Amino acid sequence: MVVEIPASVDGPHLIYRHDYFGAPVRNDADTVWMKERQIEAMYRARFDERRHATEALDSLFTEAAAGRDSRKRAWLIAVAHPRLPLVRERLTRDQAQKVMSKAESLALMYAGRGGVHPLESVDRLNPRPGLRRWVLVSTAAAAFSRWKEAWATIHHDGSVTLAAAVGGHRRAASGAEGGEFFEGRHVESSAIECSIADVMALVRATADLTGAGEYDVRVGVEWAGEGPLTILPRDTMGFVYDEVSTPLHRYTPVETTVNAVASDLDFFWQVHDLAQDCVNQGGVSNVLMIRPPERDGSA
Repeated sequence: MVVEIPASVDGPHLIYRHDYFGAPVRNDADTVWMKERQIEAMYRARFDERRHATEALDSLFTEAAAGRDSRKRAWLIAVAHPRLPLVRERLTRDQAQKVMSKAESLALMYAGRGGVHPLESVDRLNPRPGLRRWVLVSTAAAAFSRWKEAWATIHHDGSVTLAAAVGGHRRAASGAEGGEFFEGRHVESSAIECSIADVMALVRATADLTGAGEYDVRVGVEWAGEGPLTILPRDTMGFVYDEVSTPLHRYTPVETTVNAVASDLDFFWQVHDLAQDCVNQGGVSNVLMIRPPERDGSA
């Protein structure tokens, strides 16, 4: 029998017995109790890891948000960083393509085709090399398609990012190159749901390749134009309305930790819960597109 204990940043792990506790540590084949200074060092390492994780998210978020025309339209920025990045060889282009192929199918399973998926607006077949990452450039460069512009990256350490224009989407098409558009500050809740489904699918597919476990995730909406940001839900008939929306002068980034190697159903619910937090902030109560089965398997 082989028992594998995965690495963790949450040490030291304490054992309680009545009014006493101890911190065990492995010493070859034996388990011994930590000394006070060892416990102090372990807690210092934990706090350092948390600080480094926050700094990594800050750096990823700043990079992904840079250069976006957020004065004209709102952009959703989503970044994810493994809590324990694994040291490994650089990802090949073929591996990046496989991650994208799997992520695309997962995203459609999570959110379906009732909205605009950012991953369908990036060059999934031709990742370009970047600084310790693969960059998936936007394919929505033409004037008639630029409203759904999106960019994504897959980093060699397992991190992923997604930047998607979610404000000013097409309201109603009238021909291949026409249509009416929302204002840049108006964001459909379906655009947020599809973006969450896509970035979480990227996390799931990348973790499957790299072996990463838990991910720290941050999702924000960047808007620097005039007027408050407004998230627009759809009713059961598919019509957009804003009677329940809460105008936002600042969208507070949503942060969470997800288990990327959880069971399919548990991960599906993590996708749902993150999307719900993101739309709730704008006064929207329900997630309409991301509908995981009930946990008891009855659905």
